[in-house]
Amino acid sequence: MFTVIRTAWALLLGMFLLQIGNGLQGTLMGVRGAIEGFSTFELSLIGSAYFVGFLGGSRMAPKFIASVGHVRVFAALGSFISAIVITYPIVTEAWAWMLLRVGLGFCLSGVYVTAESWLNNSATNETRGQSLSAYMLMQMMGLVAGQGILAAGDPSGWILFIIPSILVSLSFAPILLSAVPTPAIEATRPMSLRQVYDASPFAVIGMLFMGGVFAGQFAMAPVYATEVGLSLGQLSVFISSFFIGAIVLQYPIGWMSDRMDRRTLIIGASALGAAVAMAGVFLADSYLALLIIAALSGGLAQPLYALLLAYLNDYLAVEDMPAASGGMIFVNGIGAIAGPPIMGLLMGQIGPGGFWLFLAAVLGGVAAYGIYRMTQRVSAYVEEDNYDSVPYANIMPGAASAVAVETAQELYIEAAEEMAEEGGDDAEEETHL
Repeated sequence: MFTVIRTAWALLLGMFLLQIGNGLQGTLMGVRGAIEGFSTFELSLIGSAYFVGFLGGSRMAPKFIASVGHVRVFAALGSFISAIVITYPIVTEAWAWMLLRVGLGFCLSGVYVTAESWLNNSATNETRGQSLSAYMLMQMMGLVAGQGILAAGDPSGWILFIIPSILVSLSFAPILLSAVPTPAIEATRPMSLRQVYDASPFAVIGMLFMGGVFAGQFAMAPVYATEVGLSLGQLSVFISSFFIGAIVLQYPIGWMSDRMDRRTLIIGASALGAAVAMAGVFLADSYLALLIIAALSGGLAQPLYALLLAYLNDYLAVEDMPAASGGMIFVNGIGAIAGPPIMGLLMGQIGPGGFWLFLAAVLGGVAAYGIYRMTQRVSAYVEEDNYDSVPYANIMPGAASAVAVETAQELYIEAAEEMAEEGGDDAEEETHL
């Protein structure tokens, strides 16, 4: 880990600052939108617009990088992000915010592609896993830190929009000034969505649902907190609880993932997450209960992104894994686009409780479909003494591009090849991410 920090400190510091600004503006949208009189459904469309841009950016950024290079793309997108954030209080119209959020998602997706390419290029085979873990941890910590700044400001004024603009501008300085060689972008062999679905229907449907869960948590939690009457300080702690829970629980869940049937773990975590979300419907009057529910909800839901990707790998040939990651990102993006509007409609019909009810229904749907799939296919899990030798790679949904996902796939491939050399040709079929 010390080697990772020494070689990638500029990138890690830059992404930490960027995510402080991103976390702050993301929560601020819900609070300021309520002040401006936007309806719950309008706010849900604003939240969804981010993921429209993110999905588009993940596909277009590699083409831009191939045309003009990493440095120019990185600097240009950083300038756009800073300008977009400062534009929100100038044009306080719902339609304008939707367009701005599309642009923000597009630019951030391109930044992630660039940063993760740099990180992957600077890592060695021995440090790639630690590099990815450190990168995701800094992303999470930045999002949490952004909530602390929100609690100290006035959402009705300008200062909370100026601060993330400054942080975003500063975040690119250590990266652009560091003497790190620019990496190459390599295209992977394509794999159709139908082929990915045929490999594992449960992984694809689960990823679709989890896109809606994460987008709902990220985009609509501030709206929910505002509607139930939380103060600004309480709201910032509430939002932070989702990410703190994910930080704390990702490692125990990852540890279990390497030692048991992943399908059973996904079903269990989804079912428990659905039960926790249902508790939120009835315990909204208790602030302490809301914090616990938020932490458990984030901690149980966010690791499922990596688990579903790992589960898909259990049914793929090694050479197909990088190509399949693109299909999974697309499916997750579709779910993320659809999630906030559906949640917004539900909240508009039944009130703030619709936030938790949506999460419970979708997570329950993942568990139910997983149970159904158990009747259709025997698990790929095989108990072997060497099962836990392949590392779990944490990936944060909504803050990772195809490069991070493919890096996690590379970790699996390297481990599979090592185990195949040690145990013969059949060992490769028994490895798990």
